Amino acid sequence: MYTPYIVKSLNEPETNSVIVENKPSVVRKVITENTSAKVRYALESVVANGTGRNAYISNYRVGGKTGTAQKVEDGKYLVGNYITSFMGFLPADDPEVVVYIAIDNAKGVTQYGGTIAAPIAKNVLNSAISALNIKERYDGMTKEYNYGDKRYFTVPNVIGMETKEAVSNLKEFKVEFSGSGSKVIHQSPSEASYLAEGETIRLMLGDE
Repeated sequence: MYTPYIVKSLNEPETNSVIVENKPSVVRKVITENTSAKVRYALESVVANGTGRNAYISNYRVGGKTGTAQKVEDGKYLVGNYITSFMGFLPADDPEVVVYIAIDNAKGVTQYGGTIAAPIAKNVLNSAISALNIKERYDGMTKEYNYGDKRYFTVPNVIGMETKEAVSNLKEFKVEFSGSGSKVIHQSPSEASYLAEGETIRLMLGDE
């Protein structure tokens, strides 16, 4: 917990030199490191297998919590009018990025934080991954897929394989061929790419 302040600094108007500057000041530790680790673990499970599933990013440890708050006017709850939200962070065990998304009275959709705010947060987190060059991790929770969820798979290397063997190794994807020959000499996307089930892999055939 830090002492709150509104003004970061008072500056001399002509030279812009700092006259007074507020700096973060710790009041006390709110929870222990052990408790914090347990909470982060619980919030990672929310994203992997709970209401925050739409913020899940494969090979990255994402934690988060959804929110769905029915709005009040004149002391009464409004019908079909909610603030939906999602707060997420990554990596879940050692956060570098925290994002909060709130949507006020979304139209034309089911108003839940997990269905509206979580996908937006996922896009922001993906941008942060790229901007900050956050490395992939393979020690996080595995998402348990439900019926209707989009599944993702790692593309294997099929270069040098016969066409029948290549198709067998790419059974999660749609395969298109070009060229002539009995073996795969090029593939796109390349090995280790991460694609949704049913997306297209293009293979060029030739003879070695």
